Parts: sequence; structure tokens; C-alpha cells
Amino acid sequence: MSWRVAALLGGQPRPFRDSEPSAIAKQPLPGPVRITRLGLAGDEQADRVHHGGPDMAVHLYPLDHHEFWRGELGDHPLLDDPGAFGSNLAIGGISEADLAIGDRFRLGTALLEVSRPRQPCWKIEHRFGHKGMVKTILQSGRAGWYFRVLEEGSAEAGDALEPVERSGSAWTVARTFAALWNPAFEDREKALRQLVLLAPLAHGLRAQIAARL
Repeated sequence: MSWRVAALLGGQPRPFRDSEPSAIAKQPLPGPVRITRLGLAGDEQADRVHHGGPDMAVHLYPLDHHEFWRGELGDHPLLDDPGAFGSNLAIGGISEADLAIGDRFRLGTALLEVSRPRQPCWKIEHRFGHKGMVKTILQSGRAGWYFRVLEEGSAEAGDALEPVERSGSAWTVARTFAALWNPAFEDREKALRQLVLLAPLAHGLRAQIAARL
């Protein structure tokens, strides 16, 4: 199964809270977009300590999750914006349960690999003006995920995200996220001992897991 990309999105750092900038607000990028090992041309990160880099080059927050948030927040105007959660790819019909860490996909001429779930932070709540969104993400697993770029290339709206190699791992994005951050997950230590050995998992995240162990 493949998924059609409605838009590729990027953002620039803008004033966000007090004097702290953020590039969480993503807007559609015109024409073919270059995809490099550090992400999409025309997209930047304000906080390069916690965002961006080779293991977090391309972020996908599923469009279908916007309907879930309408049930939580009501008809919030930002939910009409495909880049409201900082996603670089606007894609429907896909979820964290559909992909495993290490799965590889062709997008245009670029080759992407699923590297890690996204860990939610306070910026989502500040952007939407609603407390409790992070807790809801932790409980529901609607977090989105990141790709690393194995082969640079370009893509545009209308291209498909095509699976080319499945890792065969039982560690879907959904299960990985739950093991790391859902308070209700059982036998976390056993899960972490497996995840720290999962080679395609983002290096920085494996280092954090090793420190927890």
C-alpha cells in the first residue's frame, strides 16, 4: 500500500513564546522540493538541540489525527492547516500502527527510513492554546514520527510515499512510542532492553534508553 502526499511543508523560525522562536508552523512548499539528509529545502528548526538532524530530518504527523483533535478541541481553526503540528508531509490514511522502525519508503526520488516516534513537547499546547494535549498524546499514541533520509532527492505534492523495504520488526511506531512514553505500558524495562539493540532506531534515542537502563 502507498499513500499520496497532499503537500510538502516547511517553516521558518518565528517569535513563539516571549522571545523564544519556533518553526512549528509549517506551510506548503511550492513545486518540486529538494529532500536532503537534513530535511526539506525551505524548512528550518529553531531548536536544533531537540529538533532536526539526520535522524529527525522529515516529520510526518498524520492528517487523520486532525479529526481526533476536533473531538478534543472543537472546531479549532489550526486544524484546517496540514502543518499545524509541525508536519513536513501532509498524508491521510496512515498511522503509527502502519509502520515499523526501519521501514523504508520512496518519496519522489528520495529514500526515507522510519527512525523514531516524535516525543511531544509544550510547544504543541502553546500553539493551540490548550493545556492537556501532551497528556492526551501520551495516552493515545497520536504522536507522529520521523524519517531519516538515506538517499537525497526531490518530491512534490501528488507523489506517493511508496514502501520499498519493510524491516519485519515488531516495533511499530505505535508500540515504540508506548514503550517509551505511555505511562500505562507494561514491562517497560524488558521493552527498553530490546529497543536499545534496535539498530535503525535513532542513535540519540538509543543513547537516552541506555542511560535509563
